[in-house]
Amino acid sequence: MAWDLKNEEEVKQYLENLGTEYRFGCLSEKKPEVCHLLGDFMESIKKDFNKAASLYRSTCDDYNFGRSCHKFATYSLTGKGCQADQPKALEYFKKGCSLGEADSCLYAGLLCTSNNEKHQVKLDYPQGMGFLNQSCDKGNHNGCYYLSGMYLSGVPNILEKNMTMAYNYSMKACELGNIYACANVSRMYSKGDGVAQNPELASKYKSKVLEMEKEMRGHFRPIEMERGA
Repeated sequence: MAWDLKNEEEVKQYLENLGTEYRFGCLSEKKPEVCHLLGDFMESIKKDFNKAASLYRSTCDDYNFGRSCHKFATYSLTGKGCQADQPKALEYFKKGCSLGEADSCLYAGLLCTSNNEKHQVKLDYPQGMGFLNQSCDKGNHNGCYYLSGMYLSGVPNILEKNMTMAYNYSMKACELGNIYACANVSRMYSKGDGVAQNPELASKYKSKVLEMEKEMRGHFRPIEMERGA
């Protein structure tokens, strides 16, 4: 049947049928990917965040479905559809990470390395950096970028500043599409920080940043390039 999605009544019927299909696939056929879709349906269509949270959690617990682990972790982190609970969020981010979710590795790493007055998770830089490294290895440019920042400035009494490591992680983040990392790579080549000074490569990466900025204009703040780079 072809649906007229400009017709309000047909849209309602289409969504009801979609919900029925997802319920059958999840509850009767026990398909984890469909249970996750049912959670998405409850979240985005029904706006029933409590049911969505319950579905994401059960799909993670019962089927080890990584995307659902990550989704429930974000709910636990923000208190959406359930009580806000940072340790519980970390538990599910860790599980999502172990199941291949790069974003879960990123958030687990950030929770272990963040410090503020509302923070409920014990600081653990070695563990946190391990998760960030997993995120980076799985292709998440933010994981690489955060690690580069740690090596760029160092962490008092925990991690010594290491410009070579900062360059390595910045380059990887840049290759994965992180515009701020590309700006850092340009500066490093310009100054010779962590890598041999190379004005040509500094100029190359500066041009790359400007091109990326042009493509993303309106979505991100301008990147401030060093004068003379």
